[in-house]
Amino acid sequence: MTEGEPQPQPADPQPARPAASAGFDFNRPTVVSLLYLSSFVLGITVLIGVVLAYVWRGEPQAEWEGSHYTYLIRTFWLGLIGGIISTFLMLVLIGFLLIVGVAVLVIVRCVLSLVNAQKKLPMPDPETWWV
Repeated sequence: MTEGEPQPQPADPQPARPAASAGFDFNRPTVVSLLYLSSFVLGITVLIGVVLAYVWRGEPQAEWEGSHYTYLIRTFWLGLIGGIISTFLMLVLIGFLLIVGVAVLVIVRCVLSLVNAQKKLPMPDPETWWV
């Protein structure tokens, strides 16, 4: 080789990875999470979401989806029970703070499920009542 010639580049030792999907994946746990979140505006969609979660949990599914259904069903019951208790406690004014806390907890749980569902990862601890 002479000085003016370009030198050959070494081959890339890592194989090419498939390009990640740039779009939003509307998989089943994502649909349930979005229905839960839309219930803060529309109200009734939470019932559709929990029915779908119960139905889809009984069907054959990808391995990572099962933990999402358990997590989302618990999120529904957490929101319902927390909302009822908060409503009664509004008589002593603490319920106003409690209902905001319950709403924040439900939103955080839905967003965590959305993030993991987009990555097609199972929920780390689907049996938890917290985050």
